[in-house]
Amino acid sequence: MKRFIKCFLVYYLMIIYLEVLFKLIAFENINLEDMVFTLIFSLMYAMWLSIINTFLNQKQRFYVNLINLIIITFIFLSEEFSYLILGSTFSIYSLNLAGQAFDFARFILMAFKKHFIKIILTLVPVILYIIHHKNLDFEEKPDKLLKYIYMFIGIYLVTLLSLCYKQNETYSPYDLYFETHAPSITSKKLGLLTEVRLDLKRYLFGFNPTIRVEKNNLKRDRSLEYNEIDLNFNTGEATKYISDYLSNVFPTNKNKHTGEFKGKNIIYILAEGFNSIAVDKELTPTLYKLVNSGYKFENYYSPMFMSTTGGEYQFNLSLIPTEEALTKWKNGGLNLPYTIGNVFKKEGYNVYAYHNWTYSYYKRDNTMPEMGYENYIACGNGLEQKMDCNLWPTSDVEMINASVDDYINDDKFAVYYVTLSGHQEYNFEGNEMAIKNQKYVENLPYSEEIKAYLASQKELDKALKKLIKKLEKAKKLDDTVIVLSGDHYPYSLSAETINEISTYKRDETFEVNNSNLIIYNPSVKKESVKKLASSVDVLPTILNMYGIKFDSRLLMGKDIFSNHDSLVIFSDYSWISEKGRFNATTGIFTKKDENTNIEEDYVSRINNEVQARLKVSTGIIDKNYYDILFNANK
Repeated sequence: MKRFIKCFLVYYLMIIYLEVLFKLIAFENINLEDMVFTLIFSLMYAMWLSIINTFLNQKQRFYVNLINLIIITFIFLSEEFSYLILGSTFSIYSLNLAGQAFDFARFILMAFKKHFIKIILTLVPVILYIIHHKNLDFEEKPDKLLKYIYMFIGIYLVTLLSLCYKQNETYSPYDLYFETHAPSITSKKLGLLTEVRLDLKRYLFGFNPTIRVEKNNLKRDRSLEYNEIDLNFNTGEATKYISDYLSNVFPTNKNKHTGEFKGKNIIYILAEGFNSIAVDKELTPTLYKLVNSGYKFENYYSPMFMSTTGGEYQFNLSLIPTEEALTKWKNGGLNLPYTIGNVFKKEGYNVYAYHNWTYSYYKRDNTMPEMGYENYIACGNGLEQKMDCNLWPTSDVEMINASVDDYINDDKFAVYYVTLSGHQEYNFEGNEMAIKNQKYVENLPYSEEIKAYLASQKELDKALKKLIKKLEKAKKLDDTVIVLSGDHYPYSLSAETINEISTYKRDETFEVNNSNLIIYNPSVKKESVKKLASSVDVLPTILNMYGIKFDSRLLMGKDIFSNHDSLVIFSDYSWISEKGRFNATTGIFTKKDENTNIEEDYVSRINNEVQARLKVSTGIIDKNYYDILFNANK
């Protein structure tokens, strides 16, 4: 029995060491309540690994224990790299996005250089075991196995009983264990190994989320019209939770901007790494002009969800990204009625899409046609014949030069660009665009990373200048709207580095995501838009401005110009509303100001709404809900 306890303690201490280290790396603090649950849940894993030892001889025991330690260490290292690079948990669903979700070799090497000490600390348990394994005698008689299994069952029951604590609260251990898939919060509150176990279980056997649908008691203003269509939400039992939620959503109202751009061309741009820190009157004058002419969006965010693919998903689908939904989206075969490509194709426009990198990257060879862009050209399926696709990153200017002639003479066109020039890493060694534009930034009083970032965004600025000149020359600028948003903030830059150039101090959770939205047409009068908004709100805003008939209840974003309450959602379930901001990892809500009145259940209600939007967004894609809904309404 003593030898078994010795084995148990070795495993338990190793797991606790890695859990504590992970919390410090990922969340930079340790909450006592979270640590208690992590300690409790870790008992199970240490007990199970110790039971395995009872079946093994001494030689087998060394290799099996070493393999177990390496596997556990690999899990922690993978998640640490994910947080250090992407700022979020690496879900098993993300494996379907791999190679591209990480840009594995490049980004891991970058993280290894920056965080060498943290990585070495994670390897300590494996190193110690290899050095001292001869001093650890774990041999135990298998005839005591039944006793150990009873102990394991006892620990498991205690673990389940512990979940009763604050059972009914949002993001309580019970909620995270049984009802809500929130990997980042789960890893913080219950421990990383528990999060990985739940993730694997849900990946293999599926997961039916619980959604708390609150009855909509809002009354319609009879003087207003709303962006909705008459729909029957009776879609069957499998999608009932989605229909229950969507049928209870209050639609957004039509407003003074409804139909403002009706009949105009549209150029829809997802700009790699674009952020408001790149906008400068002298350095990037075209970006400065587009941001500050016409609509000036003062409180716009581009939330970071799993790199570019999450930004593209929000911008094009107006749904909240999850790993499950992104995986399904990339496999194709979905009905996506409200994407720019599908909508404008129905309106009689010629529709095009371009990307100055590999055409199949992020499986865009599936997603682009699905979004209506059958005329999709990128490196590898035609664009390489018109521009240099061998650079890293490639040039946005070259992409504009290679593409504009395809559509400039059309009567009506809708064009989608995914740029690349602003891609990390930001240095003057391997970043071709930073090197190309180094002369513009070399005398600026910033670190090399910031200067290289600005140099890369200079290429985007030059591309936009070229685009506008070509539109002017063809006399199409007045009849064209340019819409541009960043896919995410430049996440290889720390908040500290970003603050070198930011006009105000930014934090890691919320304000690093603050950015600019461009909706530009020469005829638009200057207007300051102070309303809170994010990437997911762009699509419904544009659909309304073009006077497109759509049902606003079916999108998670809201028309920025409507009177609908604003809500910005981040990947870790944190959020900003008009009344304040909630940090989901710390559980702290901060009011907008001292005069803001907050109802007693306000934070709980918004947390429920955030969960609902994430779960419904996933369900819409997972169940191909739009196809079911519109077929049911034929």
